[in-house]
Amino acid sequence: MLVDGPSEWPALRFLLLAVAMSFFRSALSIDEAHLLLKEKMMRLGGPLVLNTKEEQANERLMTLKIAEMKEAMKTLIFPPSMHFFQAKHLIERSQVFNILRMMPKGAALHLHDTGIVTMDWLVRNVTYRPHCHICFTSKGIMQFRFAHPTPPTSENCSKWILLEDYRKRVQNVTEFDGSLLRNFTLVTQHPEVIYTNQNVVWSKFQTIFFTISGLIRYAPVFRDYVFRSMQEFYEDNVLYMEIRARLLPVYELSGEHHDEEWSVKTYQEVAQKFVETHHEFIGIKIIYSDDRCPEGTGSGLHVGTSSSAVCVAWHTIHLSSDWQGTSIDKNILDALMLNTTRIGHGFALSKHPAARAYSWKKDIPIEVCPISNQVLKLVSDLRNHPVAALMAIGHPMVISSDDPAMFGAKGLSYDFYEAFMGIGGMKADLRTLKQLAMNSIRYSSLLETEKNTFMEIWKKRWDKFIADVATK
Repeated sequence: MLVDGPSEWPALRFLLLAVAMSFFRSALSIDEAHLLLKEKMMRLGGPLVLNTKEEQANERLMTLKIAEMKEAMKTLIFPPSMHFFQAKHLIERSQVFNILRMMPKGAALHLHDTGIVTMDWLVRNVTYRPHCHICFTSKGIMQFRFAHPTPPTSENCSKWILLEDYRKRVQNVTEFDGSLLRNFTLVTQHPEVIYTNQNVVWSKFQTIFFTISGLIRYAPVFRDYVFRSMQEFYEDNVLYMEIRARLLPVYELSGEHHDEEWSVKTYQEVAQKFVETHHEFIGIKIIYSDDRCPEGTGSGLHVGTSSSAVCVAWHTIHLSSDWQGTSIDKNILDALMLNTTRIGHGFALSKHPAARAYSWKKDIPIEVCPISNQVLKLVSDLRNHPVAALMAIGHPMVISSDDPAMFGAKGLSYDFYEAFMGIGGMKADLRTLKQLAMNSIRYSSLLETEKNTFMEIWKKRWDKFIADVATK
């Protein structure tokens, strides 16, 4: 026989259950808040403490960022998830992008010599200079050469035509110049159709270097090209560059060739000339580099060595393989054993926990080039870039742009946008941006005294930038 308790018991049980659930939720929220705070502190830039003005600027920046991302979640149109060629015009309409263009970004530490000046300049300026000749190889690939009267024929080029005369023959010069621009970049409206795999895009990539080489290696153009590269990055609020250079022979109109020493000296002279009229610009250094080819096909390490006073006197390794477990993938381990001071791309680093821990312990940063990784088909959606996990735990890194001109970009801002909005996700804020900028100074090859001077100049620009964002 069952005996019922007092009639108040059901209500009492409900009350006790409600109290228990409330306590459980409270305890859970405390743990959750603790975990979120811990994650925030672990993120790249997380430990940084912002001053009042920076907090104001951060609030305005994040308001714009969150608004853009919420709109993207509704429309499913989000630039970092799209191919850069299709996303570029959307990025340029972004208010966040406009702020990033204003931001003093410090240094660009991963650049290649023949891919850093906008190709439009090569077409509109260089190909209109006197004595510029064009020829078409048997495979239909363009080659250019400055000479007077005419360049000598070769196996590749049996007939050279003065470009000035060639333009007179074409029906539409604007259309012809547009075709040159298409041949000088990887840009296309339908990249997923044109570049079906890595081999295809890399083949076009290497063809471009072959095509424009005759233009850039002409001595008067070479000087202007180096100057123009500094000007374009300076206009994008970058104050220092480290350039991977192959130091190929440079030629004169007469056909005379200059050696590596001449090229290095010219880099130095042009940089000094630029600094004279742009006093805050720190300068450039060059890293001697071998020919470029896709790491995934079996190429060796790219090791920079000192060649002169303006060259980088240490090692930096270029690694971007996505074939885990292959001999090429193990290059990242070899790089660490060679005492590299930076790792270019480091796309596979997240797959090697021991190497990742070692590089972190030794304070060896990775040079992240988001747009390059996407265009060269290592990752399609930049939200899924392997470095996102490394950014979340504060692994040392810098942002650079590799060969921006090849991708129709300019300077460093486009890559910063992709990293800030795509790789960093909703949680990346002004602290992340500030840390990335400071990292670019910290991990440069400059002497400590030079880094201190650079940091002072950057800090003044940073404070002005913060004041503009916070108050305007």
